[in-house]
Amino acid sequence: MNPKVVVVMPAYNAGRTLRMTYEELPKDHVHHVILVDDGSTDATLEIASKLNLEVFVHTRNYGYGANQKTCYAEALKAGADIVVMVHPDYQYDPTLLPEIIEPIRRGDADLVLGSRLKEGSAIKQGMPWWKYISNRFLTRLENWVFGLDHSEFHTGYRAFRREVLETVNFGMNSDGFVFDQEIIAQAVGAQFRIGEIAVPVRYFSEASSASFYDSTVYGLKILVVLSRYLAHKWGLVKFKQFESLRARYRRVSGEDIGPASAPAADAHR
Repeated sequence: MNPKVVVVMPAYNAGRTLRMTYEELPKDHVHHVILVDDGSTDATLEIASKLNLEVFVHTRNYGYGANQKTCYAEALKAGADIVVMVHPDYQYDPTLLPEIIEPIRRGDADLVLGSRLKEGSAIKQGMPWWKYISNRFLTRLENWVFGLDHSEFHTGYRAFRREVLETVNFGMNSDGFVFDQEIIAQAVGAQFRIGEIAVPVRYFSEASSASFYDSTVYGLKILVVLSRYLAHKWGLVKFKQFESLRARYRRVSGEDIGPASAPAADAHR
């Protein structure tokens, strides 16, 4: 039985690129598409209403992380087995959706990232040099903290197995851009398997891209996330954000319980 694949699109002023992003989605691999509008002031909603989308609208601009929270909550409600985030700004190639979900379908991964640095030259494909250098530095640091060996963690193209989103406390994450790294830290902490595929870099005027200042703030916030994750992992400080449902309980058999766990009523006889 094929898993139900739900695409989520966190949208903010994506009116110029939404249609072409949606039209390039391989519909034979997608069962449902959800768009969450985060207070756009352009034609995003007007265009979305003409496409075969389920649309949710925030009452105001809450932020990129807040948008993802709504996306994932609604995708789970829709019965998704696999949730794929596709930015409607056309920065990531929608036609690669079959490739990004394949490791999950095979049972080889629980979360798959679309890496812009896995193959080819990201700079030649348009990534600003300062963004490339900071990406490389932060990714190397994250690999050390998480005990992994990936080419990039700062991509917006990602696919989740349902259990990941049901297990991690993504509702406790930031409403801003650092949400992307917080949910990865949560997935690592819950011992989910993370895979990656190569995706091309797309930088053009219509595609959204953080400024140097915003990227600097984002990088500093990632350092805070990594520090909190290590403090939690080493038992120095416990953060509920990194306490997954998996870590709260375990299944036991009758032999594990033993006679010491006899019903309390016996003690009053």
